[in-house]
Amino acid sequence: MANNKIINTKKAFKICAIAYAILIVVGIIVTIVAGPKLDINFSGGTQISYSYTGDVAEADFKDTVATVLDKEFTVSQNTSLAGDTKSYVITLAGKDSVSAEIQENITTALTEKFTENDITLYNSNSVSPTIAGSFFLKSIVAIIITAVLVVLYVGIRFKKIGGVSAALTALCALVLDLVVAFFICVIFRLQIDMNFMAVVLTILGYSLNDTIVIYDRVRENKKLHPEFSVSENMNISVSSTPQHPDGIQLTSTLFSYMYGTEPEGADILGGKTGFVSESGYCIASFGASESGTEYVCVTLNGNGLWPTVYDQIDLYTSYAK
Repeated sequence: MANNKIINTKKAFKICAIAYAILIVVGIIVTIVAGPKLDINFSGGTQISYSYTGDVAEADFKDTVATVLDKEFTVSQNTSLAGDTKSYVITLAGKDSVSAEIQENITTALTEKFTENDITLYNSNSVSPTIAGSFFLKSIVAIIITAVLVVLYVGIRFKKIGGVSAALTALCALVLDLVVAFFICVIFRLQIDMNFMAVVLTILGYSLNDTIVIYDRVRENKKLHPEFSVSENMNISVSSTPQHPDGIQLTSTLFSYMYGTEPEGADILGGKTGFVSESGYCIASFGASESGTEYVCVTLNGNGLWPTVYDQIDLYTSYAK
């Protein structure tokens, strides 16, 4: 660790705590004043999608809908994954719904306004507030079950460095990640929808993995250096984990796996075998001689795999000196 900068975790914690506190306070204020922007799957409501061709300005589309629909609504533009279908989505959140007659009037108004854009009703979906509430409740239950499993797993695996207390600390970190992700969406008026849930799951996965990596390093240092205080152990563990202080030794087995030994006088750093009709059996490898000279060696158009292996070994033996 002599060449690595040691992170002062207490100082870093204070800086992060201040930043997170500011974010959370701002998020709470925005939540109280404006509220989160919920998708109909969480709040209930109606979504109507219209596909179109060519170019249709969002402002013109919204103004046309407003001539028929006297309720509060939002308009967003979507494109299919294949990129072949463009659509505008009209969203009414909460208890507001659209009758079949009003929906037909919206369709008529849009087709008359944009006669050259082939406006077509693409999809219509309504979710009652009761169903949305049930969906939200199930999401909360799933999060609670996940939290319990995390506590059990971390508590058992890291019982030598705290057990349950380490698990609860990890859980607090996961909850903080959830809160930060939620308030960022609230502050920047991003919609809380199924995409948000996917983002949350991704964040939780990476966060838990990072926590376990740090805990594993703490446990190892506690065993190797029992004289370290808790603060010293944390500083060294957090500092060393991303930098691999002991180094990473890479060993190529390209030729020893096939031939039984590596070329004499050369250090093979990596390589790849292959076969395509244009080149036949081929091998591309990267190696260095004992003097430090680097070589890229490519053999191809062999009658079989083994002739290309033998050619590579002969080339390294002859030139990597």
